[in-house]
Amino acid sequence: MKRDEAIKLIKENVKTQSLINHMFSTEAIMERLAENMGEDKTQWALCGLLHDIDFDITRDNPKEHGTYASKILKDTDVDKDIIHSIHAHNFEYTNITPETKMDFALISADAMTGLIIACAMVKEKKLENVSDKTIKKAFKKKGFAEGSKRDNIKLCAKAGISYDDFVTESREAMMTISEILGL
Repeated sequence: MKRDEAIKLIKENVKTQSLINHMFSTEAIMERLAENMGEDKTQWALCGLLHDIDFDITRDNPKEHGTYASKILKDTDVDKDIIHSIHAHNFEYTNITPETKMDFALISADAMTGLIIACAMVKEKKLENVSDKTIKKAFKKKGFAEGSKRDNIKLCAKAGISYDDFVTESREAMMTISEILGL
C-alpha cells in the first residue's frame, strides 16, 4: 500500500485530528528508526502510520483495538508483517505476542509520541523547546503523560535500540513534522 492510499483509508476511519497527529508522529519515528537500523523504511513508516486506524472505533473497547484494525486491513495489500505489528502493539489486550524488531519499535514509538507531545505542551507548545533531558526527566515523573506507558517505551531495547538513542531519534523524528503537528 502506498502512503496516499493509507491516508485515504485513515480519513475513512479516523475522525480525531489529535489521533491523526499521533499516527503521523508514530510514522515519523518508525521511519527514522528503520533508516538508522537498516530496516525497510517504507514498511516501518506505513506500520506507524496505520497502527491506530481502528482507535476511534474501538476506543471504548480496548480488547478490539488492533484486532479491528486487522479486519480493516485484511483486504488490502498491506504486508502481513505490518498487520501483525499493528495487532501486537496492543498485546496487553489482544494476546498477540510481539516478536520482531518492528513489533517492539511500534510499541515503543506509540508510547513515546504522547510523552514528547506532553513535554512540548509545557514548553510553550513547541517541539523545538524539548530536549532529550526534558523527555528523560518527564519519563521519571509519576503522573506526567500517564497514557505514555513507560514499560512500553523501555521495550525499545527489544527492537535493538538503547533508551538514550531512542529518546534522541524519537525527538528528532517528530521535529521533522512539527509544522504538521502545530508544535
